[in-house]
Amino acid sequence: MGEITALLIALLAGATMAIQGSLNSVLGKVVGLVEATLVVHVVGLIAALALFLARPGPIPLKEAPWYTLLGGALGVLIIYGVAVSIPRLGVVSATTAIIVGQVTTAALVDHFGLFALQQVPFTWLKALGFVLLVAGGWLLLK
Repeated sequence: MGEITALLIALLAGATMAIQGSLNSVLGKVVGLVEATLVVHVVGLIAALALFLARPGPIPLKEAPWYTLLGGALGVLIIYGVAVSIPRLGVVSATTAIIVGQVTTAALVDHFGLFALQQVPFTWLKALGFVLLVAGGWLLLK
């Protein structure tokens, strides 16, 4: 897969996240936040199970580090946090805060090579981009 294709997939994932957050916040208003988080994960489980059953071969789960299994619990926090923040802040403000938090954490993960990922140094150009991102986020919140 080329870089352009990966960027387009990432862009689509970002657009999908904004729609998902909006849908989750509406669901949370109707059924409750904890209930919405549960429903979203059950529906996600069904979709993931369908994809899993469509692929051949076993999952080498024993080879995965223990901390990689925490992604599911983090997903619950993400869905809950999005469902709480969007109705109170609006989609743009909540998504802006989410993106700033996401990019900040991603920069730390990259710079220190956390979770056995390739280390990608935090350069002055990235620092400038981060400052512009925060400034743009601030403008979007005004």
